[in-house]
Amino acid sequence: MTAILEFWNKFITMLPELMEGFGVTVTIFALTLIFSLPLGLFLSFGRMAKNSLIRTLSKIYISVMRGTPLMLQLVVVYFSPYYVFGIKISNSWRFTAVIVAFVLNYAAYFAEIYRSGIESIPKGQYEAAEVLGYTKVQTFVKIILPQVIKRILPPITNEMITLVKDTSLAFVLAQVEMFTAAKQFAAAQASVMPLMVAGVFYYIFNLIVASLMEFAEKKLNYYR
Repeated sequence: MTAILEFWNKFITMLPELMEGFGVTVTIFALTLIFSLPLGLFLSFGRMAKNSLIRTLSKIYISVMRGTPLMLQLVVVYFSPYYVFGIKISNSWRFTAVIVAFVLNYAAYFAEIYRSGIESIPKGQYEAAEVLGYTKVQTFVKIILPQVIKRILPPITNEMITLVKDTSLAFVLAQVEMFTAAKQFAAAQASVMPLMVAGVFYYIFNLIVASLMEFAEKKLNYYR
């Protein structure tokens, strides 16, 4: 009984800061998706462009962002204003740098997912749309994109789940999110309990994300 009360008291003590850190985690997750999903789509267009220069530059960008650690990219983005432009780094830049690095990184992954989805659509559908008088934009928006979304939802879900866990890398720039707050409590209390609680938060968050994406996938079943 004493152990349970002690656990409860520790949990109540750290809950406010963990929730504050969880808010930062959710914010990083949401902003990354808001900006990286459309950026990834534009990158996929560049990756499939007929212009060899645009196609090569897009391919190099995607290769670099996927081939180097996100942790390294966070450091590069954070210190670039100082070393490239001589601009003094402010505290407000820390969170912005986290978002910029996450967006640039995840856009590269989303670009390849979009590309695989777009290229999986039979060319006959483009030809049929042209016969019906659709423009290229109308063909893509009304015919191709809905099918692409249906096909790429599973890999997009995987990336979103990975993103939830990757938010913990913000600690590299001393940005306090949920896992960083849990580590601080774990060190102060000489206990792994705060880390286990954080793990439960991550699991619940990912469970919600996976459930929402599964619901969206079922709603798009009519594209089969």
